[in-house]
Parts: sequence; C-alpha cells; structure tokens
Amino acid sequence: MTDEHTRAGVAAAIAVGDRYGLPTGDPDVLHFKSNVLVRLGPVVARAPGTTRLARTSPADWLACDVELSRHLTERDVLVVSPTTDPPAGPHFAKGLPVTLWHYTPHEPGATLPPREVASSLARVHAALADYPGELPELGPVGELRTLLDRHGSFMNGAAPRLYEELERVVAALPDSPVRPLHGDAHPGNVVATAAGPCWLDFEDTWRGPLGWDLGVLYAEAGAAALSAYPADVAPSSLEPFIALRRLFEVPWRFVIARRFPSRLGEAEAALERYFSRK
Repeated sequence: MTDEHTRAGVAAAIAVGDRYGLPTGDPDVLHFKSNVLVRLGPVVARAPGTTRLARTSPADWLACDVELSRHLTERDVLVVSPTTDPPAGPHFAKGLPVTLWHYTPHEPGATLPPREVASSLARVHAALADYPGELPELGPVGELRTLLDRHGSFMNGAAPRLYEELERVVAALPDSPVRPLHGDAHPGNVVATAAGPCWLDFEDTWRGPLGWDLGVLYAEAGAAALSAYPADVAPSSLEPFIALRRLFEVPWRFVIARRFPSRLGEAEAALERYFSRK
C-alpha cells in the first residue's frame, strides 16, 4: 500500500542515506505503517508514518527510541541497535526526522515461545532500571488525550464518550511505583534472531507502573508469558491496564483511517465493540 506518508518517508530515508554515502539505489521498504522503515544496505532508516498524524513532535519520540536502544545495547541486552557511523540521528530531510539502525537479520513472522518473550522482557526491564535520561510520565494516557484532542472530530461523534471513558479508566488505575518501561511490550515488537529474542521500537518508553507492560504482554501473549515473567503478578491486578489498552486502540484506529480511508470500517467496528462490552 503506497500513500503520501510512505512516499515521504522513503524520500526522506533516501536523502539521509545519500548524505552519508549509504547504498540508496535499491531501497527496500520493510514497513510502512506507524513508521516507515527503509533498508539501505546494512542500515535501516526509520521515518514517521502514521505517527506524523498522532504526535505533535515525532522527532522527540524517535530520539527517545535511539537513546533507550543505545542504553540497552551498551548493557549487552539484545535489541535492534542504532548506528554510530553514520550517527543514528535523528537527522532531518524533506521535512521529516529520520533515525538510522543496524539491519538485524531475523526470521520474519516467527512465533517466539511465551517464556522467551517474557524472560527477554525482564532483561530489558532490569537494564532500563538505571536509565538516567528524562522520560514521559503519562505514557498512553497522555497520548490518548493528544489523539482525542487532534482527531476527536473525526470519530463519528464519539469523542465526548471517549473522553469520559478515559477519565473513568484513569481513575481506576492503581497507585503503583513507576519505572522505565518498554511502553509497547507486545510480541510484535520482539523478533527471533540467531542470538535469541531481540526487542525493538522503544519510542513509546515512559516511566510508569510495571503493570502497563505486563498487561500488554498478558493481553497479547497470554497467561504462559505472564507466568514466565520473574515477578509474582496476579492477572486480575492487570485488568485496569488492559482496560486502558483496549480504550487506546479505538482512537488509534480512527487515526489510521485518516491515513487509509478504506479502513474506516475497522475503526467504526472497534468503536461499536468497545461500547457494546460495557
């Protein structure tokens, strides 16, 4: 699927590649949804895709991804690592921020055992514990408010109800200690490599309760993954975080539909499902 965001992301990636002498003659678009990922030989260039619509400053999120991934790489945690030569960025070209990453050979579509996903996430959490940099404090709550503020008028008149839902869900969140999190810890953000599970996409990292990452993990990978995580966590304690995740998905689908109008039906169906469960 080619659209203006994909074309703009590829053009920006090629411009940065040319700037640093990377092979740009045969760019390979690996991904084009939330972000546009373009392989240029041994390097993957990353530019915002749908996130351009969702975030007021995509460059800040991409910079966070680079800093967190560098921090983890330096601690020998297996993650997709940012380049050092050329520098990872963010660079700017064609009006877009672009970051550069080592291409990581992996098995596309491979399903990792839940135990491996959970244990590798625990290593990520342990290495993030001493991260010294600044991180967002509101995470998905802050992003949800931004989505509703920027795109609420396109949500079939449901924005007022979604605002109310957000306040209700936030009020039910437990008052828990906060720590650096992955921020989007579902199995799609960890790939199978010869060296083991390799995490990626740290641009959603924030300082929040561990229950957010574990709630996402549990909702996406099931009880086997949660039981393999080295912490005594009852599934019932994660329900408030899973509720926040379910709510988050509804406005996000409408943002996707603003970029891909053919997917508006998916957004409308998600909205109907959400409120029919209540």
